[in-house]
Amino acid sequence: MVYEIYCIKSQGRAKFSLTVLESYVIKTSYQMSKKILAVLSEYGYWGIELVGPLEKLEAAGYEVEFITPTGKKAQALPPSYDTTYVDPPLGTCVTTQLAADKVIAFEATNRLENRRNLSEVIPERPYFSTPDFLRVFEKYYSDLKIAQDKLTEEYAAILLVGGSGPIIDMVNNQRVHDLILAFYNKNMPVAGICYGVAPLVFARDFNERKSIINGKHVTGHCIEYDYHDGTGFLNTDLNMGPPPYVLEYILSDAVGPNGQYHGNFGKETSVIVDYPFITARSLQCSFEFGEQFVNLLDKGLKRYGW
Repeated sequence: MVYEIYCIKSQGRAKFSLTVLESYVIKTSYQMSKKILAVLSEYGYWGIELVGPLEKLEAAGYEVEFITPTGKKAQALPPSYDTTYVDPPLGTCVTTQLAADKVIAFEATNRLENRRNLSEVIPERPYFSTPDFLRVFEKYYSDLKIAQDKLTEEYAAILLVGGSGPIIDMVNNQRVHDLILAFYNKNMPVAGICYGVAPLVFARDFNERKSIINGKHVTGHCIEYDYHDGTGFLNTDLNMGPPPYVLEYILSDAVGPNGQYHGNFGKETSVIVDYPFITARSLQCSFEFGEQFVNLLDKGLKRYGW
C-alpha cells in the first residue's frame, strides 16, 4: 500500500510568486491477510454451505482455516450429500449431484482434522457469582483484547457456516459472539450463511447490549424454509421438532426500523452485502455467496442484493 502526501510551498519575491507542489510517497509494509477463519458447528454443518464459498475463496488465493467451539471435528450433515433427500418445506431434492460430489470429495480430504479450538482461543466470560468477580472480570477483558487483536491480525475475515448444528453450539455461544465482535469492531468482514447468520443477532457488546446489525440489510433462512419437525443434528439423538426460533423474525427485530430483513422467497438465491456483513439465505446461495465474498474482499464491494 502506498500513500502520497502533497505539500504546497510558496516561493518568490515582490509581486511574483511560484507555487511548488512537492510529492512525498510513504510506503508501508501493511498488507491484508489472505487467510479466512471458518467457524463450524460440532453438531453438523450443511456441506455445500462450506464447500461452495471455500471453493471461491481458494480460487481467489485465500487460505481457509477452521475452528470449532470445543475443538471437536466438524462433519457434514448426511442430507447435505444425499441426492435423494427431499426437503420437507420445499418438497423437492435440494442436494444436487454436483454439490454432493463436492462435499463428499471435501470430506474425504480430512482437511477438518486440522482445526482450532475456540475455547482455547477466546476466554470465557465469568459468572457474576465468581469469587473476586471484579478482578476476574477485568482479566477477562484484558485477555479478550489480546485474543481479538491476534485474530484480526492473522485473518482477513470470518465465515459462519450454516446447517442445523449452529443452533446448538454457535448461536448463543459467548465465545462465538466475541469472535464476531473482534472483526466487527475493526470494521472487518463478517460472513454468515443460513443458520450461520443467527449469531449476528446475539453478538453484542456486553455493556451496551445493542444489536450490531441494527440498521443493516441482511438475509437468512426464511420462515417458508423452516421445518415443522425433524430438525436434527449429529452426535446426539435430539429431534428438536421445529427450530427453537424463527430466524426471519429475530433478524427482522434485530435490524430495527432502519434496517431490513430480505427473505426473497420465490427467488432462487438471496445474498445480501451491507458492509461489513455479507449474509446468504440457504444452501442454494453457496456459490454466489462465495463470489460476492471475494468481491467484498478484493474489490471493496460494500452493497449487493438490495
